[in-house]
Amino acid sequence: MTIDPRILALKSEVSSWRRDFHAHPEILYEVHRTAKIVADKLRAFGCDEVVEGIGQTGVVGVIHGRNGAGGRVVGLRADMDALPIEEETNLPHRSTVSGKMHACGHDGHTSMLLGAAKHLATTREFDGSVVVIFQPAEEGGAGGKAMVEDGLMTRWKIEEVYGMHNMPGMKPGQIALRPGPIMAAADRFIIDIEGRGAHAAAPHLGVDPVLVGAHIVTALQSIASRNADPLKSVVVSATMFHAGSAFNIIPQRAQLTGTVRTLEPSVRDLAEHRLKDIVAGVCRTFGAEATVD
Repeated sequence: MTIDPRILALKSEVSSWRRDFHAHPEILYEVHRTAKIVADKLRAFGCDEVVEGIGQTGVVGVIHGRNGAGGRVVGLRADMDALPIEEETNLPHRSTVSGKMHACGHDGHTSMLLGAAKHLATTREFDGSVVVIFQPAEEGGAGGKAMVEDGLMTRWKIEEVYGMHNMPGMKPGQIALRPGPIMAAADRFIIDIEGRGAHAAAPHLGVDPVLVGAHIVTALQSIASRNADPLKSVVVSATMFHAGSAFNIIPQRAQLTGTVRTLEPSVRDLAEHRLKDIVAGVCRTFGAEATVD
């Protein structure tokens, strides 16, 4: 892929921004440092309008093309928030904030969009207007929804929005596209299993929530393999299993948590219903009770 040399000239600068954001991660709507840096840079680039506080801490920049305001309006969007994860690397730009890390690449997304904004504001080689959108709280906080409800789309009459996501494993210089959805909806579930505690030497006197949970984890995989249309994607992952506090005691309760990823609303509904049915069925089999959130 041939890259405009003017864009290549921004590479080192964009990289330095990315490393700075990586070293100072912020989560959900608390992206105050990041948002301020973004807003300051957009003003320095010469954007025609810079607005802060859209969707609490979102930032919007407007860049008019060669003929000024008027014509089509296209949005370019990136996310700014990090994850509540402890970084375990020895990178010189590793996170300086305990328990927070840019583990999903939003530091790169923010930096790439800043680079695009600088290039577009400098060259203006397009008609209409470009609105650059920097969103908070992508990681489970519905920051995009908050920006839309704050008038993002109507205030600037945005007709289309484009975004991109990093994908580790792809070669540098490659971009992947596909028709239809590419990023899945992500739902979280919490399953609280109530059994009956007992000594491990007398399991017949209890109802083992660990055994119940193990059967639930296994049975959940049947949603993808036996319930969903093979041509439609769904991923059900149990990612945390908490139970017990002693090696010789069957605990009273256990908790499972995880995520469901889907690309279509109908499959999403199917997964939710089947998950609840499986939990209820397994619990009836073993005499336990459970709640599903």
